[in-house]
Amino acid sequence: MNAKLKNTVELAGIYLVIAVMFLVILYPLLWVLGISLNPGTSAYSASIIPKNASLEHYIWLFTNKDSDYLLWYKNTLIVASAKTVLSLIVTLLLAYAFSRYHFVGRKNGLYVLMLVKIFPVLMGMVALYILLNIVGLLDSLVGLTLIYVGTSIPTHAFLVKGYFDTIPRDLDESAKIDGAGHFRIFFQIILPLAVPIVAVVALFNFMAPFMDFMLPSIVIRSPENYTLALGLYNLVNREFGSNFTRFAAGSVLIAVPIATVFLYFQRYLISGLTVGASKS
Repeated sequence: MNAKLKNTVELAGIYLVIAVMFLVILYPLLWVLGISLNPGTSAYSASIIPKNASLEHYIWLFTNKDSDYLLWYKNTLIVASAKTVLSLIVTLLLAYAFSRYHFVGRKNGLYVLMLVKIFPVLMGMVALYILLNIVGLLDSLVGLTLIYVGTSIPTHAFLVKGYFDTIPRDLDESAKIDGAGHFRIFFQIILPLAVPIVAVVALFNFMAPFMDFMLPSIVIRSPENYTLALGLYNLVNREFGSNFTRFAAGSVLIAVPIATVFLYFQRYLISGLTVGASKS
């Protein structure tokens, strides 16, 4: 009886912690949603969801001639998609090489990746700014994308390498005996088993440009190249820092593509784990 009571108390404590964390996460989201539905420019409302809720700020973002929200959205989607594709290609090949092959400089290469991973990106922004200016990619989406790709590789390469290391090397040896080459082993054996980590890395890469403000604010100058975070900041700034309702509406809409991609990859996470378990 004491053991049963103890388990009940522990279970109740776990659910209590989960409930508290859920409220801590949910309240700010509901608060931002309420502000976006509040008419006018005031961020204050008597309730989380205002009684006179309106979609006027969402409509303004998409229909008003003074709003470049669709352009910011397009720029961010371009950068996020390009970053995801390029980062995945480089990261997967790099992680596979470090995981499966022994070559001169492999150990030092891992040390270099680790060191680059430790230091924050902003430490090298002066050098990156000068480099982009020299090659003519400053104030361009291409330059911003290349910085995103380069800065994401070290962290994600270590993450993917650790996952590749858990895949038995016997699969590689069996495939080589059957005549499979390096690329065939990588694409037909390793990648199908690594779908979960590929999905996680793809999601992280896609999310970053939607939420990042620092890098675009340093690299981008022209309004036609603004991303969502930079555009929304300048939207509030030119409105004398008072129009937080439109800012909130734009922020809520940022979650749409991220949630869509997450729900899409969620299927592959589950199926990838199942396939990996059955094949190993």
